[in-house]
Amino acid sequence: MAEHYSRPASVPAARPGPDRHDWQKGAPRLGCLDVPAVAEVPAKTPVVLLHGFTQTGRSWLPVVDATQHLAPGLRFVLPDAPGHGLSAPIVAGLWESADLLAAVVPETADWGGYSMGGRMALHVALAHPSKVRRLVLISTTAGIEGPLERLARQRADEALADRAEAEGTERFLEQWLSQPLFSTLAPEQAGLGARRENAAAGLASSLRYAGTGAQEPLWDRLAELRQREVPVLVMAGALDSKYSRLAHRLARAIGPTASLEIVAGAGHACHLERPAEVGAALAAFCTEA
Repeated sequence: MAEHYSRPASVPAARPGPDRHDWQKGAPRLGCLDVPAVAEVPAKTPVVLLHGFTQTGRSWLPVVDATQHLAPGLRFVLPDAPGHGLSAPIVAGLWESADLLAAVVPETADWGGYSMGGRMALHVALAHPSKVRRLVLISTTAGIEGPLERLARQRADEALADRAEAEGTERFLEQWLSQPLFSTLAPEQAGLGARRENAAAGLASSLRYAGTGAQEPLWDRLAELRQREVPVLVMAGALDSKYSRLAHRLARAIGPTASLEIVAGAGHACHLERPAEVGAALAAFCTEA
């Protein structure tokens, strides 16, 4: 069972997630795409990749193709996170999501994620340490530390959730992808077809229960990864100044088991903008002895 933090009294609690015990009684199953290895080699540790907000597991396919070109023995598991794709009806906070995701693969795996998916992968690593051999965090934060800043983000996420429900998926995606955060992401790289398959209600629940505003900061728990000697690859796009700074901070906080890679010429969605470069980094990291 995952460990919980006590929320500072000055910050109102986010909407309560489902009772953690309810998941154990009859946990819903996440939608998932399993991409087998393209070469018959001795079984390797599977790689689980978690997508960002408004995406689905399919968003990783360009990276998977690039990775398997260099490491054909790798098998990939690409879940749809709660509130997204085939998992749209599932409402879950970040710790509940970690429980559900950990059940996707029975064995120890290499886990990675982008943005929201990176935050979920970090929760899996902390809540289910026996399931995580290596960890990849792309354009990821360990949370907002300042109570007032976190409260402001929580309210902003709530407003976005209301907008998604009021305007529908198509209009919401137009506004979401028009943010400066995605200014370097070309329309043909955005994977709009898969994003449009998301339901507005699912996206709204994801914002409310698993948004950055709902996350308790985990910076003071990163030392656990170092103590367990978990290799961690931290990545960000060079054109994304905010998350490049966060990537440097994450790597420093984790310590000597962390390596840092800044992807040249890429912004926040560096895995979509530069799938070959991200795939090459994944292939090297996940096949290290």
